[in-house]
Amino acid sequence: MTSPPTVRTLSPEEIERLIDWARIEGWNPGLRDAGPFRTADPSGFIGCFVGHEMVSGISAVRYGTAFGFIGLYICHPAHRGKGFGRLVWDAGMAHLEGRTIGLDGVPEQQANYRSMGFVPAYQTSRWSGRLDVVAGNRGSVRVTQDVLDDLLAFDARHFPAERSSFLKEWLRFPRSARTVIRDGAIRGYTVMRRCHDGFKIGPLFAETFDEAETLLEACAAEVDGAVLHLDVPDEQKGFAEHLRARGFSRGFTTARMYRGPAPRLHMAGVFAITTLELG
Repeated sequence: MTSPPTVRTLSPEEIERLIDWARIEGWNPGLRDAGPFRTADPSGFIGCFVGHEMVSGISAVRYGTAFGFIGLYICHPAHRGKGFGRLVWDAGMAHLEGRTIGLDGVPEQQANYRSMGFVPAYQTSRWSGRLDVVAGNRGSVRVTQDVLDDLLAFDARHFPAERSSFLKEWLRFPRSARTVIRDGAIRGYTVMRRCHDGFKIGPLFAETFDEAETLLEACAAEVDGAVLHLDVPDEQKGFAEHLRARGFSRGFTTARMYRGPAPRLHMAGVFAITTLELG
């Protein structure tokens, strides 16, 4: 007799497995994402099991007291069409009950998300390419402990909620974190991480286009011509055209969608979102 499915919080090793499923799906996660992801909300990674086998999973991460984000929603291919995906979806939504909930939906799922109360806010496009940079760290420095409080305050203008626990891990090695400081004030920052294919840059938050370009070039110089990937809101038309002019190509798109009151953000400063998995 087949065991009835059970739904529970994932262990660190099981989170690694869910992220590897994302790799198999072609989502190109970072090589060391599981640690900082779990730090964001240790109880926010949920799996459905039949016996000892994980058959589906989801991340439903709580930020602060009023916001949450859905990602990593995957059912193992051998177990699709059996309702296991819906079990983790319901558990994830229950974990985020009472909050505004965000997600990044692929086009083929957006109608489904709309039917569950999610409303599109903006579209994001994946841009990928290489940059040849002679001197890439003009005006940017590595993030250090003494600027952390100011950086967390800067981040809060561009992300829907406070996320200090996550960022304190996200900013650490082996990821590369850089900032631009002018007259003692943070003007932008970015984080770059190695992925299965190239490197992803996210977030890339900056006050101006020039400061965003400074950070982008610093990242490019650090990886010596490797492929870079950024998820850029389509509102950043000038930045997207700049990427195209420098040889980047536009890939797939997603829609940032919210259920509940949409957060008020300084979107003019969001040149690339942090991750499609955690917002």
